[in-house]
Amino acid sequence: MKKNVDKNLIRNEPNTLINAKKAFDLSIDMKVPGYSEPDQYVPKIDNNYHFDEETTLAILAGFKFNRRVLIQGLHGTGKSTHIEQIAARLNWRCVRINLDSHISRIDLIGKDAIILKDGKQITTFNEGILPWAIQSATALVFDEYDAGRPDVMFVIQRILEADGKLTLLDQSKVISPHNYFRLFGTSNTVGLGDTTGLYHGTQQINQGQMDRWNIVSSLNYLEEQIESKIISSKIIDINENFLDKENILNMVKVAKLTRNGFKNGDLSTVMSPRTVISWAENSIIFKDIAYAFKVSFLNKCDETERGTLSEYFQRCFGEFLPEEWLSVIIEKP
Repeated sequence: MKKNVDKNLIRNEPNTLINAKKAFDLSIDMKVPGYSEPDQYVPKIDNNYHFDEETTLAILAGFKFNRRVLIQGLHGTGKSTHIEQIAARLNWRCVRINLDSHISRIDLIGKDAIILKDGKQITTFNEGILPWAIQSATALVFDEYDAGRPDVMFVIQRILEADGKLTLLDQSKVISPHNYFRLFGTSNTVGLGDTTGLYHGTQQINQGQMDRWNIVSSLNYLEEQIESKIISSKIIDINENFLDKENILNMVKVAKLTRNGFKNGDLSTVMSPRTVISWAENSIIFKDIAYAFKVSFLNKCDETERGTLSEYFQRCFGEFLPEEWLSVIIEKP
């Protein structure tokens, strides 16, 4: 059984140095290896993306010094996008894998397959994403790391070491990682399980495995003015002057109140920047900010918490939501 490796997929070592202070607006000077040109695996640059300095430094350390970096934070904080946008500016290949319950060991490692060649059936090994990625200068990102299945997690544990070699038992083969293979992860929890009730499906992570992550960084939501600016840039093509800067800032203020309410135990649902963008887009579609809030977020929330959300809305927009929106009427059969 033999696997032919496509040499075009194996990228050479970095050929340039990127000034991180200039590229990411950092307060410290750092030169990070990168590539002069992108290829098809390099993410596209979002010129409006805002970089959190602490998280950026952690990710850059991962790229420059081959550190295993785990980014933790609530949904919508931009954990995965943060890694992608740094990779985009380094012209570094970046591949994301979502560790949902359907991802298996075979998906990562690969499996034998029977194919026809010259009229004969032969057995060949179709390698998974993991053997390909670790043999190339690729940044591999495991999204929803704390939701991975146990059999998958133990496969990943093998490569978490800096010199982590991957053993393919079926092939009696040991793969050494490329010098510029990099490994990142994102998670909603810190490996201790879901204590908030927001992230069903997450689980506790083996502490021996958590210990193998060299750097763990927490990413929080952005400041109001920065988040407002980003949302404005996302909806600029469809806005038609319906939403002004004050409206968008008030939307972000409502979102911030929900986040504080969540921290204080007043709410069980939190409003992410992704939801605020949907709210802004729906406001333009329906030409009604309050109704757009209802269909974008209010209807997702527990009935007992909708009065609190109406108060948040009133604080920022000066009006309460209609009473009939604050309760769910269940018709009897």
